[in-house]
Amino acid sequence: MNNNKKKCNFAIDLVKYDMIETNNYYWYGVTLAVYIVTCLMFSAVRAFHNCGTPKERRNYIWPDRKMQVCIYLTALVLLPYVLNPHSEAAWLLMKSYFPCTYYFYCGALIFCFFGTVRQWNVWKTTNLIAGIITFLVMLPLILHAWIPSGLLTPECIKICNVAVIAVSMIMVVYNGVAMWQVWKWMRLSRDVNYSNPEDFPMEYAHRMWASPIILTPFLWPAYIMDSPDVMAWMCIPLSVFNVVLLLNVMPIWRRAAILSDIEDEDTIIEENNELAEERNNRIAAEIEQFVNTEAAYLDPHLKLEQVVERCSFSRIYVSRVFIERFGSFYDYVNGLRLDYYEHYMAQHPNSTPEAAAEASGFTSYKAYTNVKERLPK
Repeated sequence: MNNNKKKCNFAIDLVKYDMIETNNYYWYGVTLAVYIVTCLMFSAVRAFHNCGTPKERRNYIWPDRKMQVCIYLTALVLLPYVLNPHSEAAWLLMKSYFPCTYYFYCGALIFCFFGTVRQWNVWKTTNLIAGIITFLVMLPLILHAWIPSGLLTPECIKICNVAVIAVSMIMVVYNGVAMWQVWKWMRLSRDVNYSNPEDFPMEYAHRMWASPIILTPFLWPAYIMDSPDVMAWMCIPLSVFNVVLLLNVMPIWRRAAILSDIEDEDTIIEENNELAEERNNRIAAEIEQFVNTEAAYLDPHLKLEQVVERCSFSRIYVSRVFIERFGSFYDYVNGLRLDYYEHYMAQHPNSTPEAAAEASGFTSYKAYTNVKERLPK
């Protein structure tokens, strides 16, 4: 009697287990489908959404929209796993896709989102090589999953697994180079465009710049554990990340702050030296009149664009005069603020350092100390 009861309970447990597995397979396909839908949504919005800035400067702004669209459309190669999560070939593609491709995607998108055409051209060959390596490793896995009879032998699958890990490590290095280079660009753009570092949207820039670090915990666990369950859970935050990224990159005007001030030198018409000197003297006088005489430097949020608006010449000429005559916009404005701070403290000995810093055009006393440490004595 007891044996029969045990057999009955075992049968019930087995049925429950099978139901759970069936539901899991359904869950695997659904979560990946959600991820693919967010990728398609991202691609569609980026393909058809545009603003005035890229239209006006099409020959200067790197067409990051096209790259974003192409990268996010590649998620369609994972469709075999949506349609048949039972397939071992589809699972092999699925678990290899994220660690092998995402670091390349992140590096390429970081380069093109933060860089300009000139900066991108310097790294174009590196990005092309990284893309070819990633494509060559993923191609056999894609064909193996899409061809009904399969393509790879067990020995080839082992080789592909080793290749996936190796390429992933290479892409991690590539991504690190991209992050390091873009970090330098962000610091440069902050100095060129903003008189106060705190005015540059560094929080937003850091969110984009550090995205590979944030994504890393969601790329490897399923591959290491060889677990479809873990992969299903990973697809959820990755889907959310796609939506968050879309909301961040849609305002293309954000990258106007990190555009280089230096136009292609081939487009600048060479002028007579005397005329150029006369023009530069006039620009320098207008800069000094507005920034120094009218004390515009006391505005804690003074930007280069405001100075350009007060001058009779274009941004590129004003930027060049700042560099040639005053060192840089950042150095000139903050040098005046440091002098004013010393003068203010001498006239107001009872004033607190915080109050003196704010009266001198700094956003805070911390900003004052940072500038004082940074500028040459």
